[in-house]
Amino acid sequence: MFCRILYNPISRRNRRGIVLLVTMVLLVVLASLGYRLTSRVAAQRHRNQYIIDYQAARYGCDSAVKYALATLEDINPKLISRPNEPDFSQLFALSEEEYKELLAQAVAQARNPFKSDSDVNDVNAPNFPTDSNNIYSFRDSNDPNSGDPNNLFDPNDPNTFIIRGPYGPPWPFITEPVEFEIGTATVRIQIEDENAKYPITWALLNEEDSQREAKAGFQTFCEWMALDYQEIKTLQSQLDEIGKIKPFKLNLQPIKVVEKQQPARSTRASRTRQRPSSRRSIKTIPPTAHIADFAKLFHSSVLDTEVLARPTIESENRTESALKYMGMWGSQRVNINAATKQVLEAAFVFGGDEVEIAEEVITKRRIMPFKDIKDLKARLLRYSEPIEKCEKYITTYSTFFTIKVTAVSGVAEASAVIAIIKNKETIERIAVISG
Repeated sequence: MFCRILYNPISRRNRRGIVLLVTMVLLVVLASLGYRLTSRVAAQRHRNQYIIDYQAARYGCDSAVKYALATLEDINPKLISRPNEPDFSQLFALSEEEYKELLAQAVAQARNPFKSDSDVNDVNAPNFPTDSNNIYSFRDSNDPNSGDPNNLFDPNDPNTFIIRGPYGPPWPFITEPVEFEIGTATVRIQIEDENAKYPITWALLNEEDSQREAKAGFQTFCEWMALDYQEIKTLQSQLDEIGKIKPFKLNLQPIKVVEKQQPARSTRASRTRQRPSSRRSIKTIPPTAHIADFAKLFHSSVLDTEVLARPTIESENRTESALKYMGMWGSQRVNINAATKQVLEAAFVFGGDEVEIAEEVITKRRIMPFKDIKDLKARLLRYSEPIEKCEKYITTYSTFFTIKVTAVSGVAEASAVIAIIKNKETIERIAVISG
């Protein structure tokens, strides 16, 4: 009986099945361990590579910042005349279809610059050869503000056409963005005109003679930027919190700080010990310190800019958002030669007739930019009184700029934004944000 059980073939078959099952379990465990080990090794390699890439990007970004600051003295933004070009001032309000239609009309005009607007689509209108000196046909190789001299407009390729801003490059750039390589990092430098944007500090004005107009201008500007009632209300409450932290006044004054200084102790021995008297000195901090404070507050967690940064229009040609048109660095004045139509109206609301004045300014500055406020009053003589009320809010030249530096190496990216005030040969750094 015993022998018959020992050599039972069914029992032998069960043992083989158990061995096979154990083998399969071991293989699954080993495969799982191998997968986990491979994943950890790959993740560690990815982290190590990211650290290497980020260090290269960070080095490229820091080097580009130093380069940009060192060469900023050589940059002298010059406004250009654009009498026959489409105006940039309302591009953000155009839908993608309207934008393409405007671009098509501009390209048609560029192909035949001697045709009038009504003749652009008329095949029977006289067809003159394109003038090589026409601003549509070629970018000026002698003017660094006019763009890349190697990137010429091809009348047969509408994609090479750009709608120029007040300085030549697309708004709000004062020069064409520059790209170059530092080591393994690709660096891009952009310089933007902050005086061409709506100063968000105006929403903090607490002066009785201008508070009502400031709030009305802010409300209208936000509505233009497609923000709904609740979003505007939330943004206003956040700005009110910033106003409680630091009230804003248009005419910023220097800050005087009293510092205590202990006199140096005498080395001579004295029979009577006298307590050294402390000296006080007054240190004067320039008004730009206020601007730096507001720049930090606007970029802090107190203000939620996610809604402002939300794209209202996003396409292969352009990206529009409210944040693009808002001065978030403490600027106080608007450059009437560089601002969009809606920003102009928000500036002239302090004097009245803002819609009419903005339209006149846009029409006349395309022919010739305004030299100063006196020139503005002379060319818009019938609006001289409301313009006079707005003088402290407007200017005809820009001094407030931001330098945006982005460096990319592999999968890593490093960035920095520097706000500066450039007045003639003097350059003052306001704030720096690194990311």
